[in-house]
Amino acid sequence: MSTALILGATGATGRHLLRELLSNDQWSKVGEYGRRVTPEADLPQNRGKLEQKTVNFENLEAAGLKDGRWDVVFVTLGTTRANAGSTEMFEKIDREYVVNACEAAKTDDPEHKQRVVYLSSSGADPSSHFLYARSKGLTELGIARLGYADTIVFRPGFLKGAQRADKRLAETIYGYVTGAASHFTSNAEIHVSVLAKAIMKTGILGSSGLTPAVGATKAGQEDAWFTLIGNKGALVLG
Repeated sequence: MSTALILGATGATGRHLLRELLSNDQWSKVGEYGRRVTPEADLPQNRGKLEQKTVNFENLEAAGLKDGRWDVVFVTLGTTRANAGSTEMFEKIDREYVVNACEAAKTDDPEHKQRVVYLSSSGADPSSHFLYARSKGLTELGIARLGYADTIVFRPGFLKGAQRADKRLAETIYGYVTGAASHFTSNAEIHVSVLAKAIMKTGILGSSGLTPAVGATKAGQEDAWFTLIGNKGALVLG
């Protein structure tokens, strides 16, 4: 049995991932750390192994992320420029908070082989002229440089079935487009519940346990390599 930490469990995919972790016997302890945590009324009945903690990302030392000695760190934390309020705050939450939290969760014991699984986005590119894509690409590289024994990144297509507090008109329209495209390609969209299953399963299997059908590739750059799984691979796993 292993221990799992999830950062971003209140998001569209994170809430499904938390349920997957709590219902799977692979995990002896599940930590949900974040700026806010899942309300008790929204938790499943099988929550005995859940440890929740509200975290101030400006003071991660006080959070004690290392103390959990997490075997797998799952990251579904992210935001948008609109929700963050400014470009500076977006980059702070979407990249700085994520990378710093992953660093804080990494133990100092070289014998403890940890894995980190990060939910990125299709089109992520550290050289992109677009803020969102660039931030995701830089976050991928930032996590990969931390020295985890295994770093895995998901770049899914459109997230179908995402329940958000804020209604996004462009996202709704794009959903119709990807829904039509999904009849011709497996790279267009994925339901968040399926994606959550894929992320959880990958946390168990690791890079070395992935079958050729997943189509995982090595990505990144020198000193920042990671295993990349696209939408098709996520569908296979989920």
